[in-house]
Amino acid sequence: MKSPWHFTLQTKMIVFIVALVLFQLGSMAVVSTNLVDTTLEDQLDRRVLDMSLIIAAMPEVAELLEAKDPERKLQVLAEKIRAQTGAQFVVIGDHQGKRYSHPNPRKIGEFMVGGDNDQALEKGEVYTSKAVGTLGLSLRGKVPVFNTDGAIIGIVSVGFLEENIRQMGGGLRGIIILSNIVLLVFGVFVAILMARSFKRATFGLEPQEIGRMFKERSAIIGSIREGVVAINRQGLITMINQAAKRTLGLRSDQDYVNQHIDDVLPDNDIQTVLQTGESQLDSEQQVGDTAIIANRIPIWHEQEVMGVVSSFREKDEMDALAKELSQVQDYSEMLRQQTHEYSNKLHTISGLIQLEAHDKAVELISSETSGYQDLLQFLVTAVQDPLVAGCILGKYHRAKELNISLNVDRDSNFTDLPEWMSREKIVTVLGNLLDNAFHAVSLLPSDKRLVNLSLTDLGNDLIIEVEDSGGGISEEVAGHIFESGVSTSEVKGKGIGLYLVKQAISYFSGEIAVNHSSLGGVSFTVYIPKKLDANG
Repeated sequence: MKSPWHFTLQTKMIVFIVALVLFQLGSMAVVSTNLVDTTLEDQLDRRVLDMSLIIAAMPEVAELLEAKDPERKLQVLAEKIRAQTGAQFVVIGDHQGKRYSHPNPRKIGEFMVGGDNDQALEKGEVYTSKAVGTLGLSLRGKVPVFNTDGAIIGIVSVGFLEENIRQMGGGLRGIIILSNIVLLVFGVFVAILMARSFKRATFGLEPQEIGRMFKERSAIIGSIREGVVAINRQGLITMINQAAKRTLGLRSDQDYVNQHIDDVLPDNDIQTVLQTGESQLDSEQQVGDTAIIANRIPIWHEQEVMGVVSSFREKDEMDALAKELSQVQDYSEMLRQQTHEYSNKLHTISGLIQLEAHDKAVELISSETSGYQDLLQFLVTAVQDPLVAGCILGKYHRAKELNISLNVDRDSNFTDLPEWMSREKIVTVLGNLLDNAFHAVSLLPSDKRLVNLSLTDLGNDLIIEVEDSGGGISEEVAGHIFESGVSTSEVKGKGIGLYLVKQAISYFSGEIAVNHSSLGGVSFTVYIPKKLDANG
């Protein structure tokens, strides 16, 4: 059951990107707002100070202050300047701070408030300050007025109310907020597009699913016996398993990923599939000294070849499998023939009985069962494993069809077969040795076609001996007789049987000896240890 807080990767990406955009926009909004307020205040500081300096430098202001401004001309001048500049107030006072101008005419004649005039009236300094006046908290510029003798005779105060300053900044802050909202909507839209694009790129899989599939793929690729190599559209190797390295004669401890396929395997046909997009199935190739059967499949994505996967096995292994399958088919065909043969004989016996030729029927039955019944009784006691006994019985019938005399040593005993031992491998050894012997004597006259079989389980080994009266093995072939494709026959497809025998014996950690037979041909003696190898 999924947790209620479980979210898909797409949702996580959208939430993360939106949160990141919100954080960035929020941080930018705070910084921008502070910057706007600071910049606006700095500009107003310079503005009120410049206006105060200009007014204080006007000759008529000093003249009217010295004359006590009997006609209130300073009020008219100050209001005119205030209207033209947009300032909230322009106040002109004498050396005691008594007002000669004010936005509220009723305040004229009263003393300026705020307590921030001393620096200008006593020290002659030029500055800005924030103080609470009759109109409220304001930003004001203070400049002293000097007469022609350089004495301080008054003060000019120009200012903006804090409330109006906030209104000025409010418009700019509104623009910043609106811009952030637009950017946030755009960020959400981009986040959704990115999340959808990423989901398409991962085929809708979640990270944990991708991780699990990667582990599964690595385990599967590592466990299969076929060599597997994959390349991308640039021809670079993206994956190669140990079986491929072993088959192609590459170093098992070297990582070939991201190397070009031509540098690792010159004269390969993989890039042909990359260029044409056409699969190559069961293609026989020669890689160095190794013949392989390869399948090469293009990887398609949106009507474009993105890479190629090649799987292959050694041709010898495929030939061996084909040989084993051929043996099964031979057994099946042999049983079919035997069924047909006995069906004919049963019909013959039935006809003789109906014709009341009972003596002839008994004679036919006796001739058919004499040797066969003897062999059956022997196999029941001496070879108790049904698979091995069935193989010998089948080869006995095969020998009769080929007019070959197969003599099974009646002193044989093959009952002590360990449980761990593969009966199929034993049948492979026994069946292929007998087939090889049948082939060796097949061209001889029928009275000279002799094959002997002896089985022994005494001691620590199982011993199988097959000898024939054939023509033997030449010295040229003797040293390579167990190699795949090596045969004394010129018939195509031969040369696999003894190779399979050698493989099965190696599986048992056994041995095989080849000698001259007392029958005139070759004798094969197989030794299979009954105990498992210490390393097995």
